[in-house]
Amino acid sequence: MNDKERFKGYKKNVIKKLKKFNVRVWSDITIKTNQGLFEGVILPRSETSPDGYVVLKLITGYNIGIDIENIIEMKETGFKEAHYKIPESDFPVDENKPYVTLLGTGGTIASRLDYRTGAVIPAFSPGELYGAVPELADIANLKTIKLFGVFSENMGPEQWIGTANAIGEEVKNGVDGIVIGHGTDTMHHTAGILSFMVQDSPVPIIMVGSQRSSDRPSSDAAFNLRSAVYAAAHGDIAEVMVCMFGPTSEKYNLLHRGTRVRKMHSSTRNTFRTIGDVPVAMVTPEKLTHIHKDVKLRRKDKKIKIDTLYNDKVAMVYYYPDMKPDIIESLIDNNYKGIVIAGTGLGHVNKPLYEPLKLARKKGIVVFMTVQTLWGFTQMYVYDTGRDLMDYGVVPVENMIPEVAYVKLGWVLGHTSDRDKVIEMMLTPIAGEITEREPENGYLIFQGGTPEISKFLKNNLR
Repeated sequence: MNDKERFKGYKKNVIKKLKKFNVRVWSDITIKTNQGLFEGVILPRSETSPDGYVVLKLITGYNIGIDIENIIEMKETGFKEAHYKIPESDFPVDENKPYVTLLGTGGTIASRLDYRTGAVIPAFSPGELYGAVPELADIANLKTIKLFGVFSENMGPEQWIGTANAIGEEVKNGVDGIVIGHGTDTMHHTAGILSFMVQDSPVPIIMVGSQRSSDRPSSDAAFNLRSAVYAAAHGDIAEVMVCMFGPTSEKYNLLHRGTRVRKMHSSTRNTFRTIGDVPVAMVTPEKLTHIHKDVKLRRKDKKIKIDTLYNDKVAMVYYYPDMKPDIIESLIDNNYKGIVIAGTGLGHVNKPLYEPLKLARKKGIVVFMTVQTLWGFTQMYVYDTGRDLMDYGVVPVENMIPEVAYVKLGWVLGHTSDRDKVIEMMLTPIAGEITEREPENGYLIFQGGTPEISKFLKNNLR
C-alpha cells in the first residue's frame, strides 16, 4: 500500500503525524488528546480541505475533526478499508404493486462515501436504492428521476418550477404516487410553493428527507423513505405533504400539510412540526392512519393543475427592535414588487418604518403582515400600531406562516400586479394555508422541568 492509498485525502502535516504513530486511513483507532480520549475510524478527507485536522467517525456515528496539535498519542486497534458503494441490482418489478416515481433534488436519502473527497454522496438509481433499502421492493415499483443536485438552500424558483412540471408529467403518465427527495433545511419552503403550483392532484405528493445521513447508525433516512413510499403508493390522501419522524425514534412518521409545516430544530430527527393545526396523518412502512378530518382524497383520474407562474421580486423581512427605515427603502429602490413582514406580537413594527411603508404603497409594492410567533393570527386591529399600519397599506394575512406567505406572494404576483387582485388571491385559501381557527390541540410546546411535563415524560418515555 503506497502513501496515497494509506493517507487518502490528507496533506503533509497530517500525514507526518499519522506516520509518526503508524496509523492509516480506515483504521480503528484510539486517539489521546489534551481534550480527552476518542475512539473511532479515521475517514478520508476532501482533497480541497485545509491541512491540520484528522477526521474521525466516532462509535456513535458522528464525525468530528481533531486538530493534530492537540494529539498526544494515536493507537491503531484494527483496520478494514470501507467500501461504501452500495451494492446495486435490478429493482424487481411486480405488476400487482403500485408505481411510484421518486424525484430527486439533491437530498441524501440513501448515501455512500466518495473515496476522492471523503464526502457523503447520494445513492439514487433504483438499483442503488434497492441495494440500500431493499424493503422498498415490498411496497411499490420505483422509478427515479434526478431533477437537480443542489443543497436545499440553493433551491429557488427555477427548481420549484422544474419540480412542479415533472410532477405534472408523471401524474399524466399514470403514476400512483410521487415522492420528492429534498434537503430538510428549506423543505417547508418547497412544500409551500408546490402546494400552489400543483393543485388538485389525484395522487399523493410526498416530500421526504433525512436529518442524519445514511452512513450514520442513527440515520432516519431509510425509515423516512419507506414510510414516504408507502404513503405515496398506498395512502388515500392526495395532497402535497412532508413525511418525517413523529417521535425521535422509528415508531412512526407524520404527514404534514405542505402549507402548515415548518422545520423547528436544527438537528433532532423529529424536527418538522405542523403549525397552528394538527398533522394530516401518521404513517409507517405498513400503515397510514388519518389524524386530520379535512383532507383531499386520491382519485382515479389523471387530471392535475400545474400553475408555475412566479415573480421572484419578493422579500421576507423579519422585524427586530430598532430596525432602520433603510431596510424597507432598499427593497423599494431595488424594484421589489411584494414584501412579507414577520412582525412582533399581533403584527407590529416600529414607527421609523411608517414612512417607507407609505412610500412602498405609493410605488405599488404590496406589503403583507405575518407574525413571528408562528402560532396565532395576525390581528392588527387590536392596537393603534396595527391600525396605523393597515392605514398605510399593510395587509394582515390571518394565520399564514411567514415562509408560506412569502412563496405564495411570489406565486400570486406571477399572475397579477393589480393590488386588489393580489390581496384577494393572498387571502383566499388554496391549500390550507389559512385556517378558520386554530384547534385546541394546534398549539403544543412542552417545557422541560415543569412538574406536569416531568410526569408525562416519566410515564411515556422509557
